[in-house]
Amino acid sequence: MKHFLAEDSGSIREKVIILDFGGQYSMLIARRIREAGVYCELLPYNTSWMQIEKSKPAGIILSGSPASVNQEHAPSCDPAIFKGGIPILGICYGMQLLAKEMGGEVERGIRSEFGRTSFAIVEAEPFFKDDFFQEESACCCWMSHQDEVIKSPPGFNVLARTENNTIAAIGDHQKKIYGLQFHPEVFHTPGGRYILKNFLFDVCGCNRTWTPQSFVEDAVEKITEIIGEDQKVVCALSGGVDSSVVAFLLDRAVGERAVFIFVDHGLLRLEEAKQVVELYNERLKGQFIHVNAKERFLSSLAGVTDPEEKRRIIGAEFINVFKDKALSMGDITYLAQGTIYPDVIESGSVYGAAVIKTHHNVGGLPEELGFKLIEPLRELFKDEVRLVGAELGLPGSVLKRQPFPGPGLAVRIIGEVTDEKLSLLQQADAIFREEVLQAGLSEELWQYFAVLTDVQVVGVKGDDRHYGPVIALRAVVSEDAMTADWARLPHDLLEKASMRITGEISKVARVVYDITSKPPGTIEWE
Repeated sequence: MKHFLAEDSGSIREKVIILDFGGQYSMLIARRIREAGVYCELLPYNTSWMQIEKSKPAGIILSGSPASVNQEHAPSCDPAIFKGGIPILGICYGMQLLAKEMGGEVERGIRSEFGRTSFAIVEAEPFFKDDFFQEESACCCWMSHQDEVIKSPPGFNVLARTENNTIAAIGDHQKKIYGLQFHPEVFHTPGGRYILKNFLFDVCGCNRTWTPQSFVEDAVEKITEIIGEDQKVVCALSGGVDSSVVAFLLDRAVGERAVFIFVDHGLLRLEEAKQVVELYNERLKGQFIHVNAKERFLSSLAGVTDPEEKRRIIGAEFINVFKDKALSMGDITYLAQGTIYPDVIESGSVYGAAVIKTHHNVGGLPEELGFKLIEPLRELFKDEVRLVGAELGLPGSVLKRQPFPGPGLAVRIIGEVTDEKLSLLQQADAIFREEVLQAGLSEELWQYFAVLTDVQVVGVKGDDRHYGPVIALRAVVSEDAMTADWARLPHDLLEKASMRITGEISKVARVVYDITSKPPGTIEWE
């Protein structure tokens, strides 16, 4: 299948390339670069210099890695990169790699550094010149390394050292090649945004051209170019933020030549399917089709308890239902869907990423369907998607809708999914969401929802012994869903939600609150 990715856009005037060596923060680097208003692409570490040079980047960043530059078969980039005249910034492993490749020395450190570390500035240019670094407390950073550069390459100056006298930053001002042993992209390096800004604007000469408006213009132009003047595109619409933004992009690009198919698996939140139908029937110029397939999905899930099996079944059924309807529409060449980057990385589709959970939309529909796949949001984080949606004029009711898993409430029902359990969870979830909304906390939270556990406990209702299920409430704060912290909700809110759930839903025996962050947990329970 052909994928339309963000990096396919040829109309972007400037870009920075990040070579990914499998570091845990590679996409966080990309996020920080984009927050600064500069477009960036994440490419495999072994991308050829010819390919890189062809894209004419303003700068190159070498990411971190769990590997050691001195181990056999250590990942390395094309050495021509260091002679190409393009500014380079190596981060952690990236610094060690460029130091070794350019004649420096890297050895296993006597004392490994992990976590928050202080550093002393040796040379302020170009990274540490801001007034921010005049405060001693500002000179701290986040380290994660065992190897260290013990000798800088010829022509490089030491720009900073840690409290352990480890080289923390190096630079060749003439070649515009720099290295940081620490991670400027993480929250724990308070001056990181200044360091990256100085590299982007002072070293690379970038401008702030990466905005929601520029993304929309580029995406619409590219979609129009790919689809052409007489082809049609079908959009898999779930009603969530991601697929909605894709739908509005298509609406702007090709109008009535877009067909929107809403496969309603019956696993949405209370009244949500009705809201989706009403909204998109009214707002989209193209044909909107609502397929009610609840009975089909519940039948396929009967007796299934394994969460990954649930996801596989729902994904397969989604494909089958969508296939039946889409192929009945006649000659449609393209399929658009709302895959975003957290979906990709959690499904292990990126170099170095472990499979955490399968997302049914990652990878698209099977080759035999004959669709050419368009995924305009595949490289975006959720908050970037919301900004793009605002630029497109999506209503706040959609943009502020909290993230919702593709398999829906099936992965919030622990154990077998039944119609009875589904109804119970929908009621409990609606009560909790209503109380959060009334407390005025909805916009402060990333997600908040109820989970129907498979635990049955003893309780008392009236004067009788009651034996029933436990509802778990979950609320988290996050910026991009890659990490999340449990929300410290007011006790009176939790008390009211618990009283309403146990009082209004006769079968529920108990309500508990989940205080697990991500990591070690995930946001969803399954």
